Amino acid sequence: MTFSIVGYDPIEKEWGIAVQSKFLGVGAVVPFAKAGVGAVATQSYANTTYGPRALELFAEGKTAEEALAILIGDDSDQHLRQVGLIDAQGNPATFTGEGCYSWAGGVMGPNFAAQGNILVDESTVQAMADVFTTKEGSLAERLLAALAAGQEAGGDSRGQQSAALLVVKDKGGYAGFNDRYIDLRVDDHPEPIKELIRIYHLQQLYFAPTKEENVAVVEGAVEEELTANLTRLGYLREGVELLGALKTYIHTENFENREQAQGKIDLEILEYMKKQG
Repeated sequence: MTFSIVGYDPIEKEWGIAVQSKFLGVGAVVPFAKAGVGAVATQSYANTTYGPRALELFAEGKTAEEALAILIGDDSDQHLRQVGLIDAQGNPATFTGEGCYSWAGGVMGPNFAAQGNILVDESTVQAMADVFTTKEGSLAERLLAALAAGQEAGGDSRGQQSAALLVVKDKGGYAGFNDRYIDLRVDDHPEPIKELIRIYHLQQLYFAPTKEENVAVVEGAVEEELTANLTRLGYLREGVELLGALKTYIHTENFENREQAQGKIDLEILEYMKKQG
């Protein structure tokens, strides 16, 4: 009742998983990853010990195929399991037990493994593979695009309910304290993949670094738009200076990561501001 893709970006040294299922809170069950070690998607009567165990085996130097052999070799119910793995070097492995409900199967290639069960047909995993290998962009963007393509190709034959995206990177987490670079979940939604993509864009707005080309001086048309929108939103009023109102807005909305030097603004903040009701 789930389809997923695990992937690796050898340039940025990122490991990740994107998953969708007709199941509540799939992000709490399927994805496991650790920076510098690998990523795992365990599904179909998911044996959640596969996640931490595979990461342990990767840390010991086992390849994805070697770890997979150990995982299923120790599991008397392996015929019910489905799992995709990427090791520290980006080597993939995928397994679908003979007892998984049709359509069930997987496909793998350089730096990825895609798999699913209770699918309309094999087009879902093939679409994920095709998009992941051809799309440009970050690992997260490629994983999300692959997930959306899988859904478009048929997806889970029972429908949609939840989706998740997990990407890890050394010191990629909040303030660099851990490796949880992107960790997003949609636990119950009629269109969870679309909602996951929406909150991914929000995550990027809040936490991705400002692009140099988006930094503008608060003057001219930028000043006019900023004045109009801060006034509309109630931040700019009598006795409050424009830049002071902007600072209050940025701190209220948790955009400190995009705060610029006095007299400048990240235009992505202004664009977000313009869309607020």
